[in-house]
Amino acid sequence: MTGSRGLWVLVAAALGLGLAIYAGLHDRQSADAALKRATEEAATPTVAVVYPAASAPTDELVLPGTARAFIDAPIYARASGYLKKWYVDIGARVTQGQILAEIETPELDQQLHQARADLENARATMEMARTTADRWQTLLKRDAVSRQETDEKVSDYNAKRAMVDGNAANVRRLQDLQSFQKIVAPFDGVITARNTDIGALIDAGAAGQARELFRLAAIGKLRVFVSVPQAYAQSARPGTPTTITLEENPGKVYRGTLARTSSALDPSARTMLSEVEMDNPRAEVLPGAYVVVRLRVGRETHGLTIPANTLLFRAEGLRVAVVRDGRAALIPVTIGRDYGRSVEVVDGLTPADAVILDPADSLVSGTAVRVRPTEPKKPGG
Repeated sequence: MTGSRGLWVLVAAALGLGLAIYAGLHDRQSADAALKRATEEAATPTVAVVYPAASAPTDELVLPGTARAFIDAPIYARASGYLKKWYVDIGARVTQGQILAEIETPELDQQLHQARADLENARATMEMARTTADRWQTLLKRDAVSRQETDEKVSDYNAKRAMVDGNAANVRRLQDLQSFQKIVAPFDGVITARNTDIGALIDAGAAGQARELFRLAAIGKLRVFVSVPQAYAQSARPGTPTTITLEENPGKVYRGTLARTSSALDPSARTMLSEVEMDNPRAEVLPGAYVVVRLRVGRETHGLTIPANTLLFRAEGLRVAVVRDGRAALIPVTIGRDYGRSVEVVDGLTPADAVILDPADSLVSGTAVRVRPTEPKKPGG
């Protein structure tokens, strides 16, 4: 009885030892499997993805521009002499016809006196020739003189009359020049420059030694010149509304209209010169100012927009990494417009593609990846 009991004790102890060994081996296998899974998960990169968004149907171009006066004209003298007096200085607002300055023209005055004397002399000579021609025509009726002599007298009278007309035209020309002794404003505006002073020698005309006396600008309406990039040249159509701002006063918005374009591209910059017209009744925008023009172009776009930090620059070309079936795939894309923080893709992607944000430079196609649990919802999802 005692021997039988000892045998059962040995069997029970062996069985317990076996169960303990089995439990230990099972726990070790489970731990090894968990460690393997953790290692594999740690080796698989976790990525954040974003889905492409459809591009806006219209674009707002933000372009630098230069404001110019609607009319900006240099004022020259048409009569030579000396400046007698000036009446306006820079910043003065003038109206059309207002006198800006006066010029003394002693030489022109003497030329006019001489021209008038020549005219009187020519008239006296013409009267004598007319009397002689009339007398010879009367004598011709009596056959007292020959027709040849009569024709000569009549011809002489006609020549003297033409001389009178020439002298009269010279007098009128000098009178017109004399009227330019007073320099007047050709239109309403502001004097932006005065380049003369009392006693200065004045040369007539706009060439040679002539000097600009004043510069007059009409600033109630401005022209703003911008350069539209080639990609938008066909979409910039006259009549398009625009908004204009100044960097020193960004809260103030001025309205303008795209008035005209050059319809040609600058071959060096690949831009098209365009002109925006804006009202400036209070002269808040000064001619020559740097402005920011916002122009909405109505060109329809069919691309997709993705963040700029999704692009990969490879030797074989521009690529975007997408997640397909748990693995990364590098897709070649074609870029349309660059918005700064985002870009437009016109070919290579679909709205359902999960695009990897900030992909590693070492990423290659086929690499296993895990998408973060905070995956954004698909469009329409």
